[in-house]
Amino acid sequence: MNLARLLTRSATTFPDRPALLLGSRVLYDYREFARRAGALGYALTNIFGLPPGARLAVLAHNCAQYLEVLYGAWHAGLIVVPINAKLHPREVTHILRVSGAGALFTQESLLADLTAAATPLPALCVAMDGPAYPPLLQGPTRTPEHRAPSDTAWLFYTSGTTGQPKGVMQTHRNLLAMSLAYFTDVDAVEADDAILYAAPMSHGAGLYNFPYVLKAARHVVPVSGSFDETEIAALAPRVRQLGLFAAPTMVKRMTEHARRTAYDGDGINTIIYGGGPMYAADIRDAMTVLGPRFVQIYGQGECPMGITALGRDHLLDHSHPRHKERLVSVGVPQCNVEVRITGDDGTPLAAGLTGEIEVRGDTVMAGYWEDPVATAEALQNGWLRTGDVGECDADGFISLKDRSKDVVISGGSNIYPREVEEVLLLHPHVREVAVLGAPHPEWGEEVIAFIVLQPGQTPDPQSLDELCLAHIARFKRPRHYRFIAELPKNHYGKVPKTLLRTWWSTATDH
Repeated sequence: MNLARLLTRSATTFPDRPALLLGSRVLYDYREFARRAGALGYALTNIFGLPPGARLAVLAHNCAQYLEVLYGAWHAGLIVVPINAKLHPREVTHILRVSGAGALFTQESLLADLTAAATPLPALCVAMDGPAYPPLLQGPTRTPEHRAPSDTAWLFYTSGTTGQPKGVMQTHRNLLAMSLAYFTDVDAVEADDAILYAAPMSHGAGLYNFPYVLKAARHVVPVSGSFDETEIAALAPRVRQLGLFAAPTMVKRMTEHARRTAYDGDGINTIIYGGGPMYAADIRDAMTVLGPRFVQIYGQGECPMGITALGRDHLLDHSHPRHKERLVSVGVPQCNVEVRITGDDGTPLAAGLTGEIEVRGDTVMAGYWEDPVATAEALQNGWLRTGDVGECDADGFISLKDRSKDVVISGGSNIYPREVEEVLLLHPHVREVAVLGAPHPEWGEEVIAFIVLQPGQTPDPQSLDELCLAHIARFKRPRHYRFIAELPKNHYGKVPKTLLRTWWSTATDH
């Protein structure tokens, strides 16, 4: 089993169908898409000598070359390591090192940033928008390397509670299972449909390429290479039959833009939302303005896009007596997984009781890359412990209640408090710190830091900002600092962040 065969299958059967578009302009069809990927796969194997199972990192903003690099790597039997283009060079360095990446495909601007930061780079480093890239697509092609279903295809780095990124091993079987469930639980895809990559292709939006490749449908990269609600509203009526993945903050921005401009969603088939909490008022507002185009999914890197789904039928069933509760749920388990709620001792709980969400099935990861301890903690008796707290009602609908790992989700990006805390504690004037998320009307949440200074020191938010920007990505730094005399502690010496959230929500000076 090799995901690259999805592409060669579609290219053989439907070679003339348009494959990749930049904006509304068709760049090439499925015949050319497969040829380019096959040629790149040949170069990676026969010119650069990368063996099956080697890691190829992709650090790039959304671009036309992204998909052909993914499929070229899989043609060669490689493991793709997608890296968020917004990460700090220090964070990129860590992922390159721990993954053992033998190649890096990036963009000239990002390569310049890495070079300026003296980032150690793999021996093979190619800028996809530079002069060295096009010749790699001009040589002979190859057929996809045979891979076992359990072989890793996508090595996704997601921070854990320690703040150190962990490599989630997503196998060829995992991603194929996720893709097949898409048709059953998320959305139907027809030949004339198109997926728009407005959210980062290094994350869930990129994973949703597979159902569209399977159906030989269209792939659209916005000219901006990122999310822009004005661009989407102008592009959708020209391309038509668009589907896209959007974080709740993106949905809210699209809704506000549509209301201002009287845009009614023309040209958009489906907006799949997830990656953070969507409030009931916001999804009602979105459906009122943009129409019945929405589907919600719940997943995580360890079970990509594949735990539950809340379909159109459930969102639109206003006659159901529990419609309000269903609206704020994350839906029902997808067709190829089992989901349960467990207590502190791991015992499954009855409907209506709150506990940890666990899932098992073919979309659950194989484990963490070279981290057997973390793997054993997360995967127990075949079940993935998600770290999320929720409940299941009598009809099978799952509701998220809290995130036990205290992850902050801002603008669809995960921010882990421990990672930010460790950076702030590098400051010589900081004695203690607690980082948490607070509600934000546009981004969903924003990062707040409660700081206890060393005796005799005075607040200096600017130096704390500079410290964060030197160590972590800009979007992870706190937006507000609250300087307090001491952090509250419970009997176990732990900081009750629920109390800090109350302090913040009741304060009047922010």
